[in-house]
Amino acid sequence: MRHVGAISNSVVQQGEEPLEEIILENNHSHNKIAVLDVEGVIASAPMDRRGGSIVDAIRHQLKAAGRDKNVVAVILKVNSPGGEVLASDEIYNSIRDFQTKYKKPVVASMGSLAASGGYYVSAPCQWIVANEMTITGSIGVIMHGYNYRGLMDKIGLRPDVYKSGIHKDMLSPDRLESEIPADEREMIQGLIMETYGKFTNIVAAGRQESNRLNKGKGRPLASDWTEFADGRVVSGKQALELGLVDDLGDFNKAVEQAKTIAKVGTANLIHYEEPFDLGNLFRIFGKTEAPASTIKVDLGLDFPKLQIGRLYFIAPITLP
Repeated sequence: MRHVGAISNSVVQQGEEPLEEIILENNHSHNKIAVLDVEGVIASAPMDRRGGSIVDAIRHQLKAAGRDKNVVAVILKVNSPGGEVLASDEIYNSIRDFQTKYKKPVVASMGSLAASGGYYVSAPCQWIVANEMTITGSIGVIMHGYNYRGLMDKIGLRPDVYKSGIHKDMLSPDRLESEIPADEREMIQGLIMETYGKFTNIVAAGRQESNRLNKGKGRPLASDWTEFADGRVVSGKQALELGLVDDLGDFNKAVEQAKTIAKVGTANLIHYEEPFDLGNLFRIFGKTEAPASTIKVDLGLDFPKLQIGRLYFIAPITLP
C-alpha cells in the first residue's frame, strides 16, 4: 500500500467528539474508502486518556463514514486475538447496523491474527479477506479463574463469608472443593454454552447474509464447518476451505474488493483520528501512569489480562 504521509484533510464532527480525517493514499478521487483498525485485545476499558474504548472508536468512525456521502466502503483491518464477549458483540452490532443503515459494504482484512473475538467482529462484514498464513478461527468461549484455597490453608488463612444465597459466592477462589454446590459447574457451563451458541449463530447468519449480498460470489460455509468450531485455530487457507473467509490476499486485495463491491474505479484511502489537543500533551507530562515504585519489564509480549468472572472470545495466543 502506498502512503502519502498523514495529510490532514478535514475535521468530521461526531457529536461532542471531533474526528480528523487523514489521507492514507491519495488517488485524486472524490470517492473514499475508510480504513478502521481493530488492533490488540478487544476490551471495553478505556484505551486513551480521554476515556474512549475500542468499541467507542469503531462506533464513532462508522458514523463518520456513514454520514460522508463520498465514503463508498469501509475496510476493517483486524489484527486481534479477540477479547471480551460484550465488547466484541458491540462492535459486531455496529458493523452490522452500519451496513444495513447506510448500504455501504464493510470488507474485513485479516492480518497476522484474527481469532475468536477477532473473527466475531469480522463475521458481519460483506467480504472477508485473509492472508494464507493468517491465524483465525478459535470459535469458542472461555472463562478463566484460580482457586487458591489450598495455599490459604497452608499458611493458616481462613475466609469468613456471609451470603444471602447458596450461589452468591459463585466463582469465589477461596472455597474448598466440598463447599462448591454440585450444580454450580453445570450452571457455569450452561452459561458458557449459551454464549457459544450465539457465537456460532453469528457466524452462520453473517456468512449467509454476505453470500446473499455477494450473489453467491463469496465462499459459503462448508457443511462440516461446525466440527472446526471447537476452539481450534485455523490458517487463512483452511478458513477459506471452510467458508469462514471469502478470499485469500493482503490489504491491497481487500481494497480492490471494496472498490469492486462499491462499483468505483478509484478511491482515496482515509483514516480517522482524534485531532491533536495541547491540553492532552500537558496532561501526559504532568501525570505518570504508575507509582514511582513500580518497575515494568518488557518481555516483548503483550499478554492479555483475563479478569475472573468475565466471558471472553479470545485465543490463547499473543500478537506477534
